[in-house]
Amino acid sequence: MSANPASAAPEAEQPTGSGPGFRIPRVPFWAQIVAGLVLGVLLGWLARSQDLGWLVTTLDEIGSLFVQLLKLAVAPLVFFAILVSITNLRQVNNAARLATRTLLWFMITSLIAVAIGLAIGLITNPGSGTGLTPKDGALSETKGSWIDFLTGIVPDNVITPFTELNVLQIVFMAAVAGIAALKLGEKAKPILTLSQLVLELLQKALWWVIRLAPIGTVGLIGYAIADYGWDLIGKYATFTADVYIGCALVMFGVYPLLLATVAKVSPLQFYKGAWPAIQLAFVSRSSVGTMPVTQKVTERLGVPKEYASFAVPFGATTKMDGCAAIYPALAAIFIAQIFDVQLGIGDYLLIAFVSVIGSAATAGLTGATVMLTLTLSTLGLPLEGVGLLMAIDPILDMMRTATNVAGQALVPVIVSAREKILDHDAYNSASSSPLEAFGQDDVRGAEQKVTLPAPA
Repeated sequence: MSANPASAAPEAEQPTGSGPGFRIPRVPFWAQIVAGLVLGVLLGWLARSQDLGWLVTTLDEIGSLFVQLLKLAVAPLVFFAILVSITNLRQVNNAARLATRTLLWFMITSLIAVAIGLAIGLITNPGSGTGLTPKDGALSETKGSWIDFLTGIVPDNVITPFTELNVLQIVFMAAVAGIAALKLGEKAKPILTLSQLVLELLQKALWWVIRLAPIGTVGLIGYAIADYGWDLIGKYATFTADVYIGCALVMFGVYPLLLATVAKVSPLQFYKGAWPAIQLAFVSRSSVGTMPVTQKVTERLGVPKEYASFAVPFGATTKMDGCAAIYPALAAIFIAQIFDVQLGIGDYLLIAFVSVIGSAATAGLTGATVMLTLTLSTLGLPLEGVGLLMAIDPILDMMRTATNVAGQALVPVIVSAREKILDHDAYNSASSSPLEAFGQDDVRGAEQKVTLPAPA
């Protein structure tokens, strides 16, 4: 089954004008995102300074609609991605070893990230001098506890996890279905073929949503500025700077060091290849929504497709260096200082433990409220502290999610390099091609065969 050459050609190569040699310049996706950021800030400032209620509402609706479109695809995308990835992993030699190494590096990088978050928080004291008091907080409606986390893995039924977007339960059901399909062997081939096709359909539909990211950026950034204002952001200046500095240190300090010393590959080349996924994550604030692009850049960086199809979906739901390591560490220190609670060595060790073990509690979508409440409840800190941070959360979430996604692409590269399955030629030739290029090949052909191992 051959592809139509006309449809396979990149859009940028299609003639765009009627005159001979006339061509309308195509605006790169990154430039569209930057334009959206600038326009959003300007419209947000205008709406707030001129008290334009209709503009605030419009910006809110645009941003909310973009996020809602991402949410629409999250539940089925996670389910079918995990199911298919488990069956694909069985096609790779030493699959159990790869899975173990992947989980180990997830934990190592999370531990480093939470240590950096704690160090920055202890140095800067982000809760001091803000003018905020405990009465400024509001009790969080979303709570997380270890009992809920441990017992909540198994759903009561198969419908609720999809309607309530409980990603952890969806991952559990997908893993069970994937393992059961492997046990059935050839009998499960029709189901896996259907699952592959549904996954491709979802990825294609999600790509259309991704193309709307510049418009979504206008609404999300504009509403944040219009609703919160610079005065409120100023109260959180130290905390906001801490989160951005911590994430930057991990992304551009720790990750390059691991790439150079552990994987022994060029860090610059990694960021060159992974940039389309990182920039989309910054705007969309969704690890799961960015997952198809993250998987594509990971494959283009030389990671075997069968392994990437397991590691990236797994990471998109559990690997959260920004949301589940740096952020809760800083937030716990910030809230403890607001409520005048002294934290000791044991408390800092608990923060590290929660960040490394409990990161699966984060949803992989927007926000990290569940992870934060899990951390606060473990430390015995007031959950009202979550309300203190909700106002500034959208601004923080952009950098957190970009860090998450960078880590989700990093670990498969490290593991592949260590296991000597990384295609170094592909890695060294990976380019930061425009995000539009992923629309041409982000969905693998339906004619791709699903190979099943013999029944165990």
